[in-house]
Amino acid sequence: MTIKEISREDILKALGTVQEPELGGDLVSRGMIRDLTVNGSRVTFTIVLTTPACPLKSVMQKQSEDAIRKIAPGVSEIKINWDADVSVARRGGATGVSEPQSPLLPNVKNIIAVSSGKGGVGKSTVAVNLAIALAQDGAKVGLLDADIYGPNIPIMMGTNERPRMLGEDRILPVENYGIKLMSIGFLVAPGSSMVWRGPMVHGALQQLMRDVEWGPLDYFIVDMPPGTGDAQLTMTQSVQLAGAVIVSTPQDVALSDAVRGLGMFQQMHVPILGMVENMSYFVCPCCGERTDIFDHGNVRRVAQQRNLNFLGEIPLDTQVRVGGDKGVPITVSQPESPVSQAFREAARNMAGRISVLAHRKLPVIK
Repeated sequence: MTIKEISREDILKALGTVQEPELGGDLVSRGMIRDLTVNGSRVTFTIVLTTPACPLKSVMQKQSEDAIRKIAPGVSEIKINWDADVSVARRGGATGVSEPQSPLLPNVKNIIAVSSGKGGVGKSTVAVNLAIALAQDGAKVGLLDADIYGPNIPIMMGTNERPRMLGEDRILPVENYGIKLMSIGFLVAPGSSMVWRGPMVHGALQQLMRDVEWGPLDYFIVDMPPGTGDAQLTMTQSVQLAGAVIVSTPQDVALSDAVRGLGMFQQMHVPILGMVENMSYFVCPCCGERTDIFDHGNVRRVAQQRNLNFLGEIPLDTQVRVGGDKGVPITVSQPESPVSQAFREAARNMAGRISVLAHRKLPVIK
């Protein structure tokens, strides 16, 4: 076969042998190939992913190029463009699988709770950097600070801007680093103590979702407070969660609390997207020696024991703390650092898991 004999049908046949590595099925039958053109020895097409943060994008690229060159070794150029149509995961909540959208957030595709059983494990740091990593990959992302008593997102995201009003009853979210943000910390005086009972927390969280003009979003990251209290119940009962990410450090005392939080989401029929081991190890910047300060690998072990996805391990690095205090997260200040790459890997693994849930038939929970 010469280059002149190559047709669109030949290329489609070749791409029909390339499997989507996580979802199964070939790229053509899944409708992932668009805008295919063959111009002499040049082949151009677009692969439409289920998430711009696809963790296996490079695998699909190589397999597509190999498949085309197998039928047409004389092709001089293969140009693959990328697009994404973010999948909507089946929703979990107190009633199990339900309608595809949450009335409080009708334009949001996937709502993700980032949670931990106890404070001090870096859950907010993980939530912030997951959100930024998704946005850097091209997703439309919102970040809600659901910790009414101890809101940290304004400091960590480097803004104290007051939200503006849109009309008489709508609030425009604050924006920074490509993320739409909302926190009770934007609405009260700095340092104010929120001495509220549970019903007031419930109402505030619903208002921060319902009355904010979030607009269309692919992913809506909710930074949960520690524990299994009012905020967790509000989120699981008020919106349809795509799933929860459980953050823990490796030591047993943190993991025991994380497992309790994990169990709460499972009781409420919320899918567990996976677990993240934060402060997993420390590499000395002077000598390069690695130290497992809080132990290492225990979160992965628990995830495997419970048949859950392990999303990744985040090293302990002083620049993570510096970035959080200065309001310039490490995924912004040092996007190519090993820590940022670890956050990016965790974000892509999470997004990939959401895509799998979106395309998997789940039984209705009765």
